[in-house]
Amino acid sequence: MARGGINKAVVQTARAAIIARGENPSIDAVRIEMGNTGSKTTIHRYLKELDESETRATITQAPIDDELSELVSRLAQRLKEKAQEPIDLAQARFEQDKAALLGQLEALELAHSQLKQQFDIQAAALAEESAALQTASTSLQTEQTRNAGLSQACSDYELRINDKDEQIRSLEDKHLHARDALEHYRNAIKEQREQEQRRHEGQLQQVQAELRQAQQSAMVRQDEITQLHRDNERLLSEQRVTARELNALQEQTRKDQARQLALSEQVNRIESERALLQERLRVAMLDSQSRQDALAEHQQRNKTLELDLIKAQASIEALRLAAVVATTPEATPDA
Repeated sequence: MARGGINKAVVQTARAAIIARGENPSIDAVRIEMGNTGSKTTIHRYLKELDESETRATITQAPIDDELSELVSRLAQRLKEKAQEPIDLAQARFEQDKAALLGQLEALELAHSQLKQQFDIQAAALAEESAALQTASTSLQTEQTRNAGLSQACSDYELRINDKDEQIRSLEDKHLHARDALEHYRNAIKEQREQEQRRHEGQLQQVQAELRQAQQSAMVRQDEITQLHRDNERLLSEQRVTARELNALQEQTRKDQARQLALSEQVNRIESERALLQERLRVAMLDSQSRQDALAEHQQRNKTLELDLIKAQASIEALRLAAVVATTPEATPDA
């Protein structure tokens, strides 16, 4: 029995209205005409009964040629409807697959664009790091050259200080010899004076003259000693200045060595970062290649589906031609 109050009379009324409009009374058209109610199976059964009733009525009323034409027409219509259903299903599945593949293609293209942008950024970063490394290497070479010059200057200052030390030691030796000579001379004068006192008073003038000569010699010696003291003080001042310069050079050398060590650490860090960037770039390129392969595979699948669609369309066209041929009435020989 029909569901939802659908009966043969209602189906017949809807079918008649559709035929009156000059449309094909298909199952879906009849169901829409009835307000989307009733099952398709019931509607199909009623339509079949109505078609059979009309066919029987036509057979009893119409000549045999008209009956055959009507029968062939109805058969062609049914064949067309039967053939259209799998075609519609295949077309719908194709549209769904095509939409899904287009979505995947757009996602792959977006991912490829992002990977290419990331690759460009990493390439630019690698170029900047290479430029920084080149600059650091140039700075390191400059600092090494400067350090070599400072080391040579330090060596020259050490040689000059050694020469100054030798001069100071020589002056100190001279000073000691002069002081020993003066002390020896004073002792000799003292002994001589004691001997002269014990001698005859007549030789006092000679002793006094010799004493004056000795005093003059002592004054000359004292002047020489004073000059030696002055030279010694001057050399000591020069030694202090030279020592300060040497300390400054040594401090500058330590700073340069520390700076060279820092530059070496920076160069090592830049080398490590460059190696890391190169590894990341290699991984990104491999990922991009795999995505390109996947994109090519999807494009191949899309072409295959397009070929299947073309074949399905050709099959549909063949079915349509067969239906047209089936609906064309054959010439009936004269009786």
